[in-house]
Amino acid sequence: MKLLFLGDVVGRSGRDAVCERLPGLRGELDVDLVVLNGENAAHGFGITAAICRQFYDAGVDVITTGNHVWDQREIISYIDGDPRLLRPLNFPSGTPGRGLTVVEARGGRKVLVINAMARLFMDPLDDPFGAVMKALRAYPLGGTVAATIVDFHGEATSEKMAMGHALDGNVSLVVGTHSHVPTADAQILPGGTAYMTDAGMCGDYDSVIGMKKDPATLRFIRKMPTERLAPAEGEATVCGVMVETDNATGLARAVAPLRLGGRLAQEWPLGRA
Repeated sequence: MKLLFLGDVVGRSGRDAVCERLPGLRGELDVDLVVLNGENAAHGFGITAAICRQFYDAGVDVITTGNHVWDQREIISYIDGDPRLLRPLNFPSGTPGRGLTVVEARGGRKVLVINAMARLFMDPLDDPFGAVMKALRAYPLGGTVAATIVDFHGEATSEKMAMGHALDGNVSLVVGTHSHVPTADAQILPGGTAYMTDAGMCGDYDSVIGMKKDPATLRFIRKMPTERLAPAEGEATVCGVMVETDNATGLARAVAPLRLGGRLAQEWPLGRA
């Protein structure tokens, strides 16, 4: 099975790039399932119901989020009714929404998608390691589900790497989000789990992590509030990672980054020209 994960979508530039390229990518890469992190899609802060529908229409199967999930208040009343929109699994009990979902990929095979949030330099949520491991016991890889993707939304690379090793051999892919910078460490861990510390963002890289660079830079120089941050509006780079799994075990056979358009060096996954 071929699984495509796209990193944090930032603002209109990122949305437009994803929605323009994804329908063609599904065919060119023969993709069975697409997961996308959409927590910065609404002008850089949160996501709306209308944007979710836009992504679904473009070919996204599941949307993950992170610490900005509640920035658009309308999503609080919407999220319970959309089983394909996730918030971090380790929010306290009683929080609206869900942290995991099982969806059918092309061909009817079931895929588990889990969204969890790290704690170092982030909000002090419940233990993400325990929460994810408990969920995996209910959906064993190669049994109940044919593949499992974990979006671990966090700041510290060490915490993300620890999650990858903790889950090695039990999931198809552990991929980090949140930093908006793609890392160069896409690999298959010893137990067969594909891993990448951060998928990067789908947004304009002539920016400060997707935001217009002058106001963002002045905040560091002056240490004073500036104008409200807003997404950069230049051509976006679509960033993500693609995994090919073994049909029998659900573990990874190949993993490679994807980078298309915009300012970054281009990267086409799995060795295809």
